[in-house]
Amino acid sequence: MADFGGDIDAFRADAKAWLEANFPASLKGKSAMAYIEDANPDDGDVKAWTKAMGDKGWGVPTWPKQYGGGGLSAAEARVLQQEMNRVGAWNPVGGMGTMMFGPTLLEYGNEEQKQQHIRAIAKQEVRWCQGFSEPGAGSDLASLQMKAEDKGDHYLVNGSKIWTSGGQWADMCFALVRTDNTKKHEGISFLLIDMHDPGVEVRPIRLIAGASPFCETFFTDVKVPKENLVGPLNGGWTIAKRLLQHERSGIGGGGSGGGGGNNIFGVGGSPAAAAKTYVGTDDRGRIDDPDLRSRIIGHEMDAKAFQLTAFRMMAESRSNQGPSAATSIMKNAGTKVGQDRAELLLEVMGTQGLGWEGDDFTADELSTVRGWLGGKATTIFGGSQEIQSNIISKRILGLPDPLGPSSN
Repeated sequence: MADFGGDIDAFRADAKAWLEANFPASLKGKSAMAYIEDANPDDGDVKAWTKAMGDKGWGVPTWPKQYGGGGLSAAEARVLQQEMNRVGAWNPVGGMGTMMFGPTLLEYGNEEQKQQHIRAIAKQEVRWCQGFSEPGAGSDLASLQMKAEDKGDHYLVNGSKIWTSGGQWADMCFALVRTDNTKKHEGISFLLIDMHDPGVEVRPIRLIAGASPFCETFFTDVKVPKENLVGPLNGGWTIAKRLLQHERSGIGGGGSGGGGGNNIFGVGGSPAAAAKTYVGTDDRGRIDDPDLRSRIIGHEMDAKAFQLTAFRMMAESRSNQGPSAATSIMKNAGTKVGQDRAELLLEVMGTQGLGWEGDDFTADELSTVRGWLGGKATTIFGGSQEIQSNIISKRILGLPDPLGPSSN
């Protein structure tokens, strides 16, 4: 890419021309998530678009060029997003590799690990999943028991993880493992595990929304090379806390905001557009229900305020030291905005918002119902609403911990 020397207008022209030449018109307005978090797409246009963005480095526009990123400034990245929005384009490079693991590895990985993994994430060539929660270690994550025994030139891993999002499609897993049984937080290490290795078994968990993005994952005598240890031995808890900040930043940024379907009833499933369709309008073109109208306006104000705050936080995180504890505020706020939106959509649809299957409901209506159900999980995964409130209380407001000092 040319060096624009801070000339935003020149960069905008270049981005506009490149998007017009490379973004397939057939993908305009379609949802990225169906491709990112699902099995490998067969759609030739999706593959071509993914390759183009990966080769350009614009799937991760602000990551360093030497690792396959775009090397863009925050201002250039904003312009790129604006131009993508203008043509109805979406970023095909995503998932846990870009949202969580990649930024963490850039900070904590050694040079060999960065060279091995970051470029493949930037080009969407390797899919990652997260091995954190266990059946007995959810909110109290540091109670995890999956162990990694030192066997000389490798670790031998035994145990299980749960709620492994996308585990059935993943190539690699970034996992927390116990390497010292005598300490709690200080006995945890951060390990990279090949999901195709012998001894790894994945079982999808079917959810109320009908899909199976979450899994149980079992590890039986899995051999992991020593070079797959990220950071120091028994230093995984510090890395994990940083990664969770990146996760909450991604969730709170609106990417997983709580169901309601994608691009239905206007951009992003607008409750206002849906209300005009299902409830109707008065002689002035307004939603024909004053109470509903005021609640939708209130929701749109909340959503816009959240969006602007999220943009400001992203800019600040790039100029300072990455995401902070404030991501807990954004995670709670963002998931509430998303769930409120889903509830409003179902309300305005009336009885058409009760469908699960059948010809009496459109595909958009069924998608909205399933999205509403799936969105209930957003206040649980990535650290529950209650956990985030504790973090806000202790780390931002400085309130005393009623349970005493903690390493969380």
